[in-house]
Amino acid sequence: MNETTRDRRRAETQERILTEARRLFAETGFDRTTIRAVAAAAQVDPGLVMHYFGSKQQLFARAAETESRPLVDGTPEEVAEQLLERLRQSLIEEPVASLAVLRSMLTHPDAADEVRGNPHVRGSNISKAIHGADGELRADVVSAVLIGVVLGRHLLKLDHLADADPDKIVELLKPAVHSLTKE
Repeated sequence: MNETTRDRRRAETQERILTEARRLFAETGFDRTTIRAVAAAAQVDPGLVMHYFGSKQQLFARAAETESRPLVDGTPEEVAEQLLERLRQSLIEEPVASLAVLRSMLTHPDAADEVRGNPHVRGSNISKAIHGADGELRADVVSAVLIGVVLGRHLLKLDHLADADPDKIVELLKPAVHSLTKE
């Protein structure tokens, strides 16, 4: 077997492990997800999971990595629309890596630190675009509302929210988000 094939297989195995780890962390949280469960779901030996990722904490850190998106920027109206579009996308495409962190943050301190330190979640980064009195507080409120909607839809599966059209949810939130981003 040549090195390219071996490297490709290694990368595929690592990605399969990460995919299953994200799913399990999102479904059961950090504390209830085990290396053995991840290995079984990925159809590999638990030792291979440890070989590639070192520890459960390191596996969690890799599984929780999310795609880097530019921070919001622009006028208050543009900031509101960018945030609402991100929410719409999160409602359409289940953000498994983010959900893994969000479910785990309530019981695992490092996951809570990850949420607070994530520039796509932290209101303080949004606050650079939200000016005026209480800009940082308003940014944190916007972040909390958007996180709450994603949690309600994908993790809590609230009846009406889980089944609602993402565009309808965004339309309902639009006035609130716009009012919170204005000076």
